Formats: sequence, C-alpha cells, structure tokens
Amino acid sequence: MAQTVTVVGDNLTLDLILYRTYGVRGQELIEETMTLNPDLTDAFLPVGAVVTLPDLPAETVETQDVVTLFG
Repeated sequence: MAQTVTVVGDNLTLDLILYRTYGVRGQELIEETMTLNPDLTDAFLPVGAVVTLPDLPAETVETQDVVTLFG
C-alpha cells in the first residue's frame, strides 16, 4: 500500500526521503515516485508538500546450482 509523507524540513530532496524511508533500495523508486507525483518539479521539495511513495517491490532471490568437486 502506498504511503504519504509530508515534508517538514528545508532542503529535502526526493531521493533523501526515499533513502530515509526504504534505505538503499529506495533509490530504485525515484522514477515511480515521480510518476505518482507529477506536481514535483523542483529538486528541493517545498515545506508542507505531500509526497506519495510507492511500495517497495519484493526482493528477488537468485539461486545458483552448487557444484561439488569431492563427493
């Protein structure tokens, strides 16, 4: 479920909000967040702006076959 965040500080950027909310994986969501918030046009978000953040996609785990040499 998408969540909303209200900007309460000066000099906040979208990538900083995503990093604080989701950690390093939040950087993957910049384009999707810009699509959800077409009114965000400046690099720095104005105080009081309400930003809708998308859900973090499920983490995919890749499996590899294990090769044993002695057994």
